[in-house]
Amino acid sequence: MPTLGTIVNILKRVLRLFMRPFAIHPFITRPFIKRVCCLFILLGANSYGSTLLVLGDSLSAGYGINQESGWVALLDRDFGENHSIINGSISGDTTGGGLNRLPRLLEEFSPDFVLLELGGNDGLRGQPLNLMKNNLQAMIDLVRKAGAEPVLFGMRLPPNYGRRYSNAFAAVYPALSKAENVLLIPFQLEELSVTEGMIQEDGLHPTALAQPIIKEVIKGYLAPLMNP
Repeated sequence: MPTLGTIVNILKRVLRLFMRPFAIHPFITRPFIKRVCCLFILLGANSYGSTLLVLGDSLSAGYGINQESGWVALLDRDFGENHSIINGSISGDTTGGGLNRLPRLLEEFSPDFVLLELGGNDGLRGQPLNLMKNNLQAMIDLVRKAGAEPVLFGMRLPPNYGRRYSNAFAAVYPALSKAENVLLIPFQLEELSVTEGMIQEDGLHPTALAQPIIKEVIKGYLAPLMNP
């Protein structure tokens, strides 16, 4: 389904075509064409609603399960055809990788909202937290410059990474959310790790059974934004 950004770009091309000098019917004036194009843009906005870009890692990419069973696909079905959800997630991605990929995704899809679900792999690799925070900050800035609204997904590390590093890692997200006035979806998936059948054999990634739970948590925060 075409997004509003796609519709706008097509109409701009049509408008440029009709603005070229050529003989037209006297009733079909250039102001008339402009008004028609504006009407189509307004209708497109009402018909297609919001576009959400999910920029994440394996949690959003559906590692180890069918992508159609992942929480992003489930959320897409819940929101229906009036909204468009783009899954730009890659398993194993870091904040650095997301920062590199984000400009192209923003240009291609013109999203209204961008969910930043990154940082888990930075922490698992023991990368400097200042680097992770700076990358997230840069992505927030890019999203806003593109005219979209960023949403931050808080992450946590397994307890075996040490309390000091794990606590400092988890604190990055609420601190950044407060400093930049960005909506934060707190990490609320601890119960999955202790519930039978919810985590894959690797001990890290949620199973297909866990995806509806993840979807409902995230939907609770995104629905008021996309359905104001």
